[in-house]
Amino acid sequence: MDPARLAAFELLRSVAEDDAYANLVWPRILGRHRLDGRDAAFATELAYGTLRWRGRHDAILDACVDRGIASVQPALLDALRLGVHQVQAMRVAEHAAVDTTVALVRARVHDGAAGFANAVLRRVVRGGDAQAWLAALVAEGRLPALDVDPPAHLAVATSHPAWIVRADHEALAASDPSRTWEDTGDALLADNRAAAVTLVARTLPRDELLAALLDEGIDAAPGRWSRLAVRVSAVEPGRLAPVATGAAGVQDEGSQVVALALAEAALDGPDTRWLDLCAGPGGKAALLAGEVARRGGSLTAVELHPHRAELVRSALRPIRGRHEVVVGDALATDLGEPFDRVLVDAPCTGLGALRRRPESRWRRRREDLPELTALQRRLLARALAAVRPGGLVLYATCSPHLAETDAVVAEAARLGGQLLALDEVPGVSLPEGATAGGALRLWPHLHDTDGMYAALIRRTP
Repeated sequence: MDPARLAAFELLRSVAEDDAYANLVWPRILGRHRLDGRDAAFATELAYGTLRWRGRHDAILDACVDRGIASVQPALLDALRLGVHQVQAMRVAEHAAVDTTVALVRARVHDGAAGFANAVLRRVVRGGDAQAWLAALVAEGRLPALDVDPPAHLAVATSHPAWIVRADHEALAASDPSRTWEDTGDALLADNRAAAVTLVARTLPRDELLAALLDEGIDAAPGRWSRLAVRVSAVEPGRLAPVATGAAGVQDEGSQVVALALAEAALDGPDTRWLDLCAGPGGKAALLAGEVARRGGSLTAVELHPHRAELVRSALRPIRGRHEVVVGDALATDLGEPFDRVLVDAPCTGLGALRRRPESRWRRRREDLPELTALQRRLLARALAAVRPGGLVLYATCSPHLAETDAVVAEAARLGGQLLALDEVPGVSLPEGATAGGALRLWPHLHDTDGMYAALIRRTP
């Protein structure tokens, strides 16, 4: 058996059976099969791509299985999904995609299922490419046309649950009412492309980081939006010397922009006590710690979970200055004197980071929102209580959902805060056209970052 396809199958099974996070178990699976270089890249595209495109693959398979895919054994269905992905989305010869999948079924599912897998995948091949299949599904009445039921159509065409399709469309319309369902489709399709590897310069200037990477033979270029960002072609950034020493970290450029928006906003009065209220795993905390240290101040980082608090400590260790990591509940822990700047990077559905978490779209449910938004409101209230009068709170999520963004910050006035228009605050540098209603909104398809939201609030006297 081809180890790359075996590895991909193991990841799908681990996600389905163990509720595993792909990004955590995948390095171990690659290591177990001794995959690196081009083989690792092939296996990663096959595994992650299959997870991303599961919705579309399932619609095609459902049309090729007489009793529907609900009748198919889960392990066999995962193998078939891998076969469809090779046929529809990778440069794999059709016969090779079918034959290797049949061999995988025989070796890892059941010998008797090999003939069934062969027949189903040959139906898939006869149906043509993905666009031909979508047209056929519409013609057969299995899928509504885009102009008849846009959310249902895009749910299959872009491989997202329909509730996420609706949420993204509403969030795009909040930024620009002229946005169409086609624009929403573009946004959703961006979730299915692998994210670029972006570094953040922490203990050295960006120019020095660029020079060090180029000396290592790494293709590197400055980021578009963050003055600290460097985009690299390295597949395994952890092996880069600046990352290994902590001089640089791996951090999406959108995440950097959010942290810098808080750090750079003009503030009257003292400016030496900063707080990261939900700090794990530590990327934004490390950036803020470097910024406040240059002003002679310090950062307090709060994290509920001990293992994530250790990640925060590791991120802060190379940053000069005295910074404190507090393990505890941000809603209940006594944090002492008021702070000058507070970041609330709130727990959320993560709908803006689906490029990096391919399985997340199939796990999250609309029913998760009430509990999450209640927590987000409580965290915002806690932040406004922890900041001094005149101080600044930045509320951020990696989700565009209006219930997690605009609806939460609408509570600011009641909680003793004044919502500021980020694009009008002196000192803040933001991508052009990335603010609407005063809030920052970054999108993968428009900015090539994770989907980020941020709103700046000043504590009123």
